[in-house]
Amino acid sequence: MTARTNCMWGRTGRVGSTLQANLAKRKGEEAMTKFVVSRRTLFGTGVCALVGGAALPPAAGAWAGLSVTNEGIIRKYYAGWEKKDWGQLDRLLTDNFTFTSAAPDDHISKSAFKTQCWDTQSALIAEFDLERVFGDGDEAFVQYLCRTKNGKSFRNVEYLRLRDKKVEAIECYFGGPGFPSAANTGHT
Repeated sequence: MTARTNCMWGRTGRVGSTLQANLAKRKGEEAMTKFVVSRRTLFGTGVCALVGGAALPPAAGAWAGLSVTNEGIIRKYYAGWEKKDWGQLDRLLTDNFTFTSAAPDDHISKSAFKTQCWDTQSALIAEFDLERVFGDGDEAFVQYLCRTKNGKSFRNVEYLRLRDKKVEAIECYFGGPGFPSAANTGHT
């Protein structure tokens, strides 16, 4: 069987062909049915599984927990967006900070992040509701609901990596329209 990114394989059941299932039974095999799934659906399923997993209590030894210090740094980061305080964010980000998202942002630098994200999006944000903040050591996941100044909202999940009491990297996984300007223009 060849692995492909847009396919999932499952056992023949209600979805599969009766003839294929009967032939497989005669040979003592399990019939397999091909299900085509788009990359977007597959990615969305993964994000939903990640967010769904956040609601479950951690398995013993799975996540030791996020330190109070690191959680405080993360909360100050999002508060900086709400206050429109680039100075606060700048102090919380390492010099080699990188930001990655599904948009064309692939490990962009702090200065590119300021130009491409902060300068274009910060004025549109009213508040962040941090629904989940959890992690282990210097790694954390944050699920938030962001409300824009025009009353719209969107939900994202971000993975943050910290070093020396600063944010070193953020990977953003868009939920709805993804970012404030998309929510503000009604592209939901």
